[in-house]
Amino acid sequence: MDTSVSTQQSQARIQLSGRFDFNSHREFRDAVDRALGSPGTTEVAVDLGNVAYLDSSALGMLLMLRDKAKTSGKTVSLANAKGSVRQVLDIANFGKLFPIV
Repeated sequence: MDTSVSTQQSQARIQLSGRFDFNSHREFRDAVDRALGSPGTTEVAVDLGNVAYLDSSALGMLLMLRDKAKTSGKTVSLANAKGSVRQVLDIANFGKLFPIV
């Protein structure tokens, strides 16, 4: 998986591409730390538009991000989920935990 973090005004955006699975844990954790550490950031958006696959460990990583962000007083949204990625999020009822835009 490839990750990048960008900030614009008060939003940090974590852009993911490829497979989001257990092997992505370290890279995702580093991206989360960069996003949450950005000064002035109040929201973190995870862009899933280029993710081809995600599994249950990816869902766990998103929950970890949500918990860390909440501790920091920040919100998290999931963006551009489509196809099978959106289907997995819907089956897991992540729409009740995150705004999905």
